[in-house]
Amino acid sequence: MTGASGKLRLAIYWASACGGCEVSLLNIGEKILTLDDGFEIVFCPCLADFKLEDLKSYPDGHIDLCLFNGAIHSTENREMAHLLRRKSRILVAFGSCAHEGCVPGLANLTTTGTILNTVYRGASSPDAPTAVLPRPRTSVPEGDLELPVLFQTVMTLDQVERVDYYVPGCPPESPRVWDVLELFADCLRGNAALPATGAVLGATSSAVCEECPRERFSRQVQRFYRPFEITPDPGTCLLEQGLVCMGVATRGGCGALCPRAGMGCRGCYGAPEGVLDQGAKMITAIAAVIAAGSPQQSEAELVAEVEAAMSTIVDPAGTFYRYSLAHSLLRRARVVDEGAPGPERP
Repeated sequence: MTGASGKLRLAIYWASACGGCEVSLLNIGEKILTLDDGFEIVFCPCLADFKLEDLKSYPDGHIDLCLFNGAIHSTENREMAHLLRRKSRILVAFGSCAHEGCVPGLANLTTTGTILNTVYRGASSPDAPTAVLPRPRTSVPEGDLELPVLFQTVMTLDQVERVDYYVPGCPPESPRVWDVLELFADCLRGNAALPATGAVLGATSSAVCEECPRERFSRQVQRFYRPFEITPDPGTCLLEQGLVCMGVATRGGCGALCPRAGMGCRGCYGAPEGVLDQGAKMITAIAAVIAAGSPQQSEAELVAEVEAAMSTIVDPAGTFYRYSLAHSLLRRARVVDEGAPGPERP
């Protein structure tokens, strides 16, 4: 299906996210001209003045390909997910936020009420001296103003709507973005078969470690370091040097750019194929490199040694589930809300 221009119709939408996925798309460089030759952008509010009514006016299935980035954190996010699903032939969870929740998903470690109280009551601001919390509806002389309502739980795109494909990354690497766009252009024009529904595109099925040139020697460590605390050896596995590197628990496709630069993988491409929970996989990897225990030690001494090593990892939950909490087995913390202004509970 193409428009009057013969081009495929492309939509790009930004829900609860930072905008990095759009930047990654623009970073395909001069290929943006080739993109323009093959695709007509029919909805992308962050790049052009598209209105919601424009999208609603399209027939169902009018959009050939929709790249939906961002987690689902509000009633507006959910409404747009339902609408774009209906209007699109192919809906892609584009980037880590739509794929697994990413950094917005870390809100699931607390509550909506706590977040709003921290932002609007706990932070001083000369513009809001009375610390008024936002309300879903406010009446003014011109009429009623409405704001989206925040959900108690941040969700991934496929937790609220049917998703055809996934493109991981925070953001997806630009060369992989172009690969995916070329693939869909060929498929939608009938030159190739579409991948199996539910496939992860723009990534490999194995771990980042398979792309990393650093050598592993099965060394163990007694503690872990933050990146500013040591200068790592340039050729040795970072995890074996006491730097938390999520490469063993993260899907490849980025080219191991962070480990190559001396920075541990943070996990943005999600879990490798066959791994159910990225954080749990990383915990087992951490356990394998801790140098603790001997036949002469009591169980209490062993536990104390392991706890001492683990205490050197700052914010384990935010480290092991930075990109995947909303889609993990944990999903969210079991906490009671503290005075949120009526958040919906999906």
